[in-house]
Amino acid sequence: YQASPDETGDQEDRSPQPLYKYVNENLFSKPTYASFIKLLDNYQRAEEEVSAEELREQDNFLKEVMKTELMKKLFAFLHEKNRYGSEQEFVADLKEMWFGLYSRGNGEQDSSGFEHVFSGEVKKGKVSGFHNWIRFYLLEKQGVVNYFSHNFNGPWDTYPDVLGLQFSWDGFYKEVGSAFIGCSPEFEFGLYTLCFIARPGRA
Repeated sequence: YQASPDETGDQEDRSPQPLYKYVNENLFSKPTYASFIKLLDNYQRAEEEVSAEELREQDNFLKEVMKTELMKKLFAFLHEKNRYGSEQEFVADLKEMWFGLYSRGNGEQDSSGFEHVFSGEVKKGKVSGFHNWIRFYLLEKQGVVNYFSHNFNGPWDTYPDVLGLQFSWDGFYKEVGSAFIGCSPEFEFGLYTLCFIARPGRA
């Protein structure tokens, strides 16, 4: 259901159907997808205690994305611009950029860039972040996420596409949540990394 601007804030479920009719889950066995999905359940709504296993999962995801042509091209571009002297330096920065903990505002180290963008979090009773289609699909399948409507359908006729979504997650509402639909984890990870580096504070 495509909502009008006046309808996005009324928290009304205008779609009796889920967002996804079918996703070929064979896709999720690919290395970047599999390592990405393992990271999605590592976050909680309290001060984080990062386990050794979670650190290994972070390292494994970074290892897998750095094998992709997309991330190799991103590193080559940033290296050419003298932003990084080595791939090791780039990966170390990626780890801090995406997995370094910070406070949502209550003094506890309870959030990270990865959690906000990909997993989603709740701030002051509202869903914040949560911009990933895989996360949405998996939680919708579990019945934890409920698609209400969308107010924007991106400019392309093929995937990846972009949607502006209204939905609830475990009882909390997201008024407008934009997400690429159908893209790989490395595409989003690389794109957002480039935006963060190129336009700090404005990404």
